[in-house]
Amino acid sequence: MRQVILITGGVVLVVGLIVGLFSLNQASQEQIELTSRLQSRSQVLADSLAESIEPAYNTRATSTVQRIIDRFVSSERLAGLSVFDSSGAMVAGSANVPISKDGGELVTTVMDSDESGGSFVRRSDGTYYVHVTPLHEDGRVIGALAVAQDATYIDESISDIWRNNLLRGFSQILIFAIAIFILVRLVFYRAITRMVASLQAARRGNFGIDAEPSSSFFEPLAGEISKVARSLHQARHAASEEARMRLEKIDSPWTAERLKEFIRMYLKDRPIFVVSNREPYVHTKTKNGTKWSVPAGGAVTALESVMEACGGTWIAHGSGDADKSVVDADDKIAVPPEEPKYTLKRVWLTPKEVRGYYSGLSSEALWPLCHMAHVRPLFRAEDWREYRKVNGLFAKTVLDEIRNVERPIILVQDYHLALLPALIKKSRPDAQVSLFWHIPWPSAEQFSICPWRKEILQGMLGADLIGFHTQQYCNNFIDTVGKEIESRIDYEQYSIYRNEYRTLIRPFPISIAFPGSAEAHKEPSRKVLEDLGITSRHLVLGVDRLDYTKGILERFKGIEFLLDAHPEYRGNLTMLQIAAPTRESVEKYREYAAQVTGEAERINKKFGAKDWKPIMLEKRNHSHDELINLYQLADVCLVTSLHDGMNLVAKEFAAARSDESGVLVLSQFAGASRDLKGAILINPYSAEETSSALHAALIMPKAEQHRRMKTMRASVRDYNIYRWSAELIKALALIG
Repeated sequence: MRQVILITGGVVLVVGLIVGLFSLNQASQEQIELTSRLQSRSQVLADSLAESIEPAYNTRATSTVQRIIDRFVSSERLAGLSVFDSSGAMVAGSANVPISKDGGELVTTVMDSDESGGSFVRRSDGTYYVHVTPLHEDGRVIGALAVAQDATYIDESISDIWRNNLLRGFSQILIFAIAIFILVRLVFYRAITRMVASLQAARRGNFGIDAEPSSSFFEPLAGEISKVARSLHQARHAASEEARMRLEKIDSPWTAERLKEFIRMYLKDRPIFVVSNREPYVHTKTKNGTKWSVPAGGAVTALESVMEACGGTWIAHGSGDADKSVVDADDKIAVPPEEPKYTLKRVWLTPKEVRGYYSGLSSEALWPLCHMAHVRPLFRAEDWREYRKVNGLFAKTVLDEIRNVERPIILVQDYHLALLPALIKKSRPDAQVSLFWHIPWPSAEQFSICPWRKEILQGMLGADLIGFHTQQYCNNFIDTVGKEIESRIDYEQYSIYRNEYRTLIRPFPISIAFPGSAEAHKEPSRKVLEDLGITSRHLVLGVDRLDYTKGILERFKGIEFLLDAHPEYRGNLTMLQIAAPTRESVEKYREYAAQVTGEAERINKKFGAKDWKPIMLEKRNHSHDELINLYQLADVCLVTSLHDGMNLVAKEFAAARSDESGVLVLSQFAGASRDLKGAILINPYSAEETSSALHAALIMPKAEQHRRMKTMRASVRDYNIYRWSAELIKALALIG
């Protein structure tokens, strides 16, 4: 529609310019013609009057001259007549003559040159044309006669031309614009839209939309599009058949097509509903309109690939300031924005609810409670009230969405919605609900300090399946339930029974989409480093949210120890730390961000030179493509989490390194350390150990780098996000 409006607007502008130029030319011609007639008439009238006035004027009969003037003014409908002596003073004249009594410059010029002349005079009461002709006696100039005629009709005539032409032009433009709009809309826009829809549907696997246009004008293009769609259909069918044949082959790689086929087999087209706090796309207002972005976070990165492959509905909190302006009446929007593949349903929260549920209980209580990062959890009763309220709001939204769905599959995500499974199952016992806990689960003793531990556990146990990243977290959870909740635990099946209701506990180490978009980036661009002023020989990369569990301060300390122990790296090594802002409403996170900035400045001041800084801190969000480019440029990726459920940055780094070079230095306290056997593992609390590992990584031979990276890439490829999804959904679907 925007293109149609632009085309119509362009045509209207051109037609408007043509009408304007035509009107301008017509008005100019009319003004020239009317002025010429008035000047000629004034010349003839002045000459005839001069013949009558000259005899009386020569005899100095002023009263006679005045009577002649009065007679002519009343009979000829003149605006005025005046006679001036040789000095330019008026000796006789009609009332309200539009010329000064001293004659002015025009009278003086006419008498000096002895040639008639005229000019237009504009006054408040109208426009006049004054023609002056010299009076003679014995061949010499002795005065002048001024004839004034009303010229207002010329202005009125020009105004009428503009008014009539503009009205006529506006009518023509309006009719022409409507005709062009209808023509473009019906003949061009509709045909192009149909062809675009055909291509978009083909990309999504729906080949039922015909690309043939109603106009023969587009037949050649439509024919080619139909051929492309058929070729794409054949390719998709072949890929689907291959995926179906490989479903039972455990060793074959998992892809988006294989996952689609798997879900079609196990779920029989039952829809999938994902529920999380964080939404996969955020819309914000800018000076140029509305833009969308993908928030930082491992859960969003992983689940986005699943939803793009399988479709369904993702229910999440709408946090962007432009989120409401882009959804429909049901608070839904099709995403991804560039090529929609599933539906995003947004839940609206008040600032008070966000403070209590997210910033309060989720971020200041449950997050530090589950992470061994030596930050004391803050438990506030008002936060707990908001947490329960928001979980209830999410439950109502989910129940509304599944009202007409039989045995829906609901995948609840993370600690923000711990109460949600029980709330859903209470109203819809037929729903199959899983809860995946994306962060670590602490020991039973550590979790026991939570005042609402029983309510949280009871809410979680409403799920049919609870997933964690590692077996250790599963063990911790079962120990916690055994200590806090009356239940029967089946250690052989790893199940928890409460009132004959069973919840399975399983480890599902989350991963990324691999092979995926990282494989398409073959030639990394160094422009990003040039823009940052990084010219060092060695690049050490850190990519994290600005969170105290990520060990960024400990990482900087390791860099400092490295530069102290190995001065040869000074000027030759730069640590680029990508630190995406997060939870800025929480005081602890604001304090931590200030500490990270201060530590980077201290180390840069200690070692930095004129054209080199050891630490480059970038506190902004980066796109997936930007990060892949940096992964491919880095010599070392440094992950120093103090406690982390998985850490997908480590896996993304391995996936991006198609050249099988580069070294991953990884915290032993990150869940990824159990999967990525080719990484150099460290205790991030030891700056000396981090420094030694960095040095070992920087001098590691290429052959050793290839061996390690090949091992890590194989691990990520064999257990990617598609396999993670398949195993979780299969385990949930098989529950009776």
